[in-house]
Amino acid sequence: MIFGFVSVLAAAVLVVIDQLIKHWATAALLPVGQMEVLPGIVELRYCLNDGMAFSMLAGKQGLLIGMTSVMLLAILVMLFVRKMSVGERIAWTLVLGGGVGNLIDRVLNGVVVDYINVLFMHFAIFNFADICVCVGVGLLMLVVLLDSFKKEKDTDQKAADNGTA
Repeated sequence: MIFGFVSVLAAAVLVVIDQLIKHWATAALLPVGQMEVLPGIVELRYCLNDGMAFSMLAGKQGLLIGMTSVMLLAILVMLFVRKMSVGERIAWTLVLGGGVGNLIDRVLNGVVVDYINVLFMHFAIFNFADICVCVGVGLLMLVVLLDSFKKEKDTDQKAADNGTA
C-alpha cells in the first residue's frame, strides 16, 4: 500500500514538472514561435496538438479523454493492488505521470502543448509528458523481457538439476 502512495506522489511530481514546462513554453515560445537549442539537432517550437501520438485521432477529444481516463484509472488501481518489481513500478509511475500531464491539457484546453522538435530527422514535436510515457513503456518492455529471460533460465536450471539428481 505504501508503495502505491509513493508511486502516486512521484507521478504527481512529474505532472507538476510537465505543467510548469508547458506554462513556460506557452509564455516564452508562443510569442517567438521557436527557439534554437542545439543548431541542427533540437529546437523548442510551440505547437498545439489536438490528437495523440503523431496527431492520430486528431479532433476526437471526447474519445481521447475517455480512453485515457480509463487507462490511467486502471494504472492507478494497479499501483495499489498489484505486487510488482521496482522497475515495473517505476515504469507504470512514468506512464501515469505523463498520461495525467497530457490529460490535464486535453481537459482544460482541448489540445496538448508540445515544444520539443528534433531537427536531424523527421519526427513529431513532443513534450516532457510524452517522454515520460515513452520511457515508461520502454522500461516496462525491458522489465518484461528480462523477467522472461530469468524465468526461462530458472526453468532450464531446474530441469538440469532434476536431470542430474
